[in-house]
Amino acid sequence: MTELPRPGKIIAIHLSYPSRAEQRGRRPAAPSYFFKPSSSIAATGSTIERPAGTELLAFEGEIALVIGTPARHVSLADAWSHVAYVTASNDLGLYDLRANDKGSNVRSKGRDGYTPLGPELIDAASVDPAALRVRAWVNGDLAQDDTTADLLFSLPQLVADLSQHFTLETGDVILTGTPAGSSVIEPGDVVEVEVDAPDAAGAPSSGRLRTTVTQGEVPFDSALGSMPAVDDLQREEAWGSRAAAGLSEKAEAALTPALRAKLLEAPTAGLSSQLRKRGLHSCFIDGVTANIAGTKIVGTAKTLRFVPAREDLFKTHGGGYNAQKRAFDAVDEGEIIVIEARGESGTGTLGDILALRAKTRGAAGVVTDGGVRDFDAVAEIGLPVFSRGAHPSVLGRRHVPWDFDVTIACGGATVQPGDIIVGDGDGVIVIPANLVEEVVDATLAQEDEDTWIAEQVAAGHAVDGLFPMNAEWRAKFVAHQAQEPKGDA
Repeated sequence: MTELPRPGKIIAIHLSYPSRAEQRGRRPAAPSYFFKPSSSIAATGSTIERPAGTELLAFEGEIALVIGTPARHVSLADAWSHVAYVTASNDLGLYDLRANDKGSNVRSKGRDGYTPLGPELIDAASVDPAALRVRAWVNGDLAQDDTTADLLFSLPQLVADLSQHFTLETGDVILTGTPAGSSVIEPGDVVEVEVDAPDAAGAPSSGRLRTTVTQGEVPFDSALGSMPAVDDLQREEAWGSRAAAGLSEKAEAALTPALRAKLLEAPTAGLSSQLRKRGLHSCFIDGVTANIAGTKIVGTAKTLRFVPAREDLFKTHGGGYNAQKRAFDAVDEGEIIVIEARGESGTGTLGDILALRAKTRGAAGVVTDGGVRDFDAVAEIGLPVFSRGAHPSVLGRRHVPWDFDVTIACGGATVQPGDIIVGDGDGVIVIPANLVEEVVDATLAQEDEDTWIAEQVAAGHAVDGLFPMNAEWRAKFVAHQAQEPKGDA
């Protein structure tokens, strides 16, 4: 391998491959970056540690660009001429520290040896930046295979964009993102990454960059800084999917289109009556109203919890990629974000940007027992929100975003992830997923009965004996039902 000088800067992009963006459920409009320390550089054949007390070390096969001549305010057309070499890299990261880093990746990706490069350098002038390929293997099995043909942001664009902000100096390294297939590796695993240009003359290749995982023995010291912590979102994103992480599929799969249609037809008043008949008397989310008149929402609960504001906790949990942002980034189609804000209406719990994110993700709505910022703008976005009303304050006034996908209390009701949420003009109720079909069928049957009773009252009959029906009226109703035309079988 041609000897590389130690780079002054290593700049990495968060997302650049469509396959990875689809996996993450977000497609950025512009590239975003983070720095890695030069001490993270390692050569092929190196070993890297998974630190003691951690579980989510992930590999990311990437194409690395090595700057040849300094670049400052270079054009897109000229940018590639400033790249001397292309080679393979493994942008290793520890998801146990990802949330603590709040997007900076300083600790999660900056450890010694977490940026292996090489082994061979490909002359950048000999290849088309849109015709490179990156592949990665774990223990000999192919895990990643993608090309630069349809990147969200081309390789020359990354060079030109970064040169707008600072000088790219000779030897600096740009890590250009990873495709889908990145996943968790464990002590004993061997990862190999190769970059090549299969259609170029001579099909130049970096050769296989080989890295072996070992188990670290030195624990973190909690007296010095934040400790590793994981949740199911980090597990899902580190492994690449819930199934790969060994997590159960989300409960919203049980909310079929047919069942959703029934719930849209059933009024919350009727649903609450049926829940009460089954011994559930505390299923109401009290004190919330819809931001859009006439709104009906049906969906599966995705929960978010705020705790009371405390200055030191807001410093550690309030900024960066906090629990609130992660919840809105992770909400799936048909889910309703339910927020525990302790009935505190004196501050916002979401605003127009997060509402737009939820709307784009396909969320069915938001229910919060707190306030909403940008109230009119949120309504204009079209996202149904049930809340305690408008308030202009930002998040830090009364709340600290703490965690999500946990059991919460919202408006006096206990809500668990996967519960079914239904809201209309009468309010919002919570239905356990295992009861929803039974409850909605009984509700619709009761609605048919109530409709017939209303017709009798409109015809001049007294309510005594009719509402509720005595035996005589019940017999008339049964006879009426028997005469009703049935739908096609």
